[in-house]
Amino acid sequence: MSNDATVTAADIARLAAVGRAAVSNWRRRHDDFPQPVGGTAVSPTFSLAEVENWLRGQGKLTDSPVRERVWQSLRAAGSEGMDLADVLTFAGAFLLSLRDDPGHWRELPDASDEEIARTLRARTGSVPPSCAAIARALAQLVDELGVSETFEFLRTRYLEHHSRRVYLTPEPVVRLMLELGGPARTVLDPACGTGTFLKTAHELFKDVDRLLGQEIDDTTARMSAIQLALRGAPAEVCPGDSLLADAFPGRTVDLVVSNPPFNDRGWGYEQLTGDPRWEYGLPPRMESELAWLQHGLAHVHPGGHVVLLMPPAVANRRSGRRVRSELLRRGALRAVIGLPPGAVPNMAVALAIWVLRRPASGDTPADDVLMVDTSADPENFQKTALDAWGRYAKGKPAKTDSSVVVRIIDLLDDEVDLTPARYLPQRTTPTAEGSFIAAREALEKRAAALPQTVADLSFLAQARARADVPMTTIGELAKAGVLQILRPSAKVRTGEGNVPVLTLEDIALGQEPTGTAAHDPHHVQTAAGDVVVSLAARHPVARVMREGGAVLGPGLALVRAEPSRLDPDFVAGWLLLGAQGASLRSSTSSARFDVRRARLPRLTLDEQTELGRAFRKLTDLEAALRETYRRGADVLRLGLEGLGAGTLRPSG
Repeated sequence: MSNDATVTAADIARLAAVGRAAVSNWRRRHDDFPQPVGGTAVSPTFSLAEVENWLRGQGKLTDSPVRERVWQSLRAAGSEGMDLADVLTFAGAFLLSLRDDPGHWRELPDASDEEIARTLRARTGSVPPSCAAIARALAQLVDELGVSETFEFLRTRYLEHHSRRVYLTPEPVVRLMLELGGPARTVLDPACGTGTFLKTAHELFKDVDRLLGQEIDDTTARMSAIQLALRGAPAEVCPGDSLLADAFPGRTVDLVVSNPPFNDRGWGYEQLTGDPRWEYGLPPRMESELAWLQHGLAHVHPGGHVVLLMPPAVANRRSGRRVRSELLRRGALRAVIGLPPGAVPNMAVALAIWVLRRPASGDTPADDVLMVDTSADPENFQKTALDAWGRYAKGKPAKTDSSVVVRIIDLLDDEVDLTPARYLPQRTTPTAEGSFIAAREALEKRAAALPQTVADLSFLAQARARADVPMTTIGELAKAGVLQILRPSAKVRTGEGNVPVLTLEDIALGQEPTGTAAHDPHHVQTAAGDVVVSLAARHPVARVMREGGAVLGPGLALVRAEPSRLDPDFVAGWLLLGAQGASLRSSTSSARFDVRRARLPRLTLDEQTELGRAFRKLTDLEAALRETYRRGADVLRLGLEGLGAGTLRPSG
């Protein structure tokens, strides 16, 4: 493995699990920090070996340098005349060979580079010039991660740096869609992207024996195929545009499931006008989603299901009314399930899941459709949807506050609107008066407690004045080992998995974690007594965690103090003072608060505890005011809705 690998500041930040600003700070503050060996003044590169030694000496090395060295070896091979995507394809082929015949590789490490290259060429085809060094590096990383996780690491790093941005469908939504359409032995995703649906289907359906996927981006398709093969999945993934160049014509499966492209004006309207897939009507030029929907129906057996993620506009656009009508009349559409806002991150609107079934010969045409709106309980939207679908599939009543079965004849009007919320009663209307009274009583109770909260501030007036004391900084205390400053892992991707993630908004509002992420051992997990602080100068906030367990999210830092030497509330109070000062000094919305520069006095632990209690009284007042405002907003909303609906009327 080459020791000449170089890394950027971003790579160094990843190795130390800090932000890039921390790396810049190290360069300024530490004379022994490695000097650049290449790159530019704006984007310098450093020797990986020197950086690794420096980080290890400082106790800051958190990520495996083996991973970085392997990645840099592949990047270097990609600059030797072979496309990096092809280098990763070679890496995948080598890993497949290593998985299938691990004993063969054990005979090669001591061979010459030329002999290894000849062997690899015979086994994998085209090889990069430095294939022997890459193979040795990959074998070492396999010892650390395993075969499939090694390629997953390489693929993820490639997509981060070299591919178009890929929006991953969150795991809870993926599993919900598969469970709505499953179980299945054969599955097709015609817009498979990174293969999330296919990989999860392989894990979820124990009897699955064929997975088909097509992806328009050639590199993404190749990598998805390799990753599925390394996991032992019976998958066939092809590159190409599924609508314009279907890779599986005439082949049918039990389940088609996908998150297809939205609002695609170039989906092929002119070329595909007479396509036999448009069994329910020609999709309008601006309705690419209805093309994907019918493509899915063309690829399922009679009785098979199609489950697609759709934007809400598909339910009521006037241009798609004819196709929607045909889907209803012929009994193909079985359910529309509205997801809560934010269930799929990076989307400005709340998406919906459409469940369709290809009618089988001899079926009695369906005469109703299940409508579900899960927005009222975003934490349990999967259970809400599956419970409603399960009852509906068994022919049992499905009418609840969040679901209703609607007769098809009632949907076939001038609009053919398939928006679930339209057919569900306003949740506040049936009990508007009771809800309003309950909200008003909660406001009165909260408001009545405010005077006592304010009275508690008399503690501040009684505190004795103290003489000037020497000051220190958070950074100096960190160097002395009195506390730690932790930043979120660069691998935190909210919206994936079910690990709770603490967001900037959660800290600002004093609420429970609302983000989610997939499990990763590199995540920074909060503990009781930690102080979490916002790094955005425009949002000054510092809060002591009373409970731990959440993952630290982007835009935050964590200060973990030694409890025998520092009081957490004392630290949080001075951090908040520093953050507010940074907010006043900042001239741009992107200004950052430097936690290390925050000042605090050198006091005994007893003095810190006294001052910390005073800081805590102020934050308790903030929480009380915020709760009072929230209760008042509930009263305002329920009052407006009740008066507007006529379920409340003025009295007296």
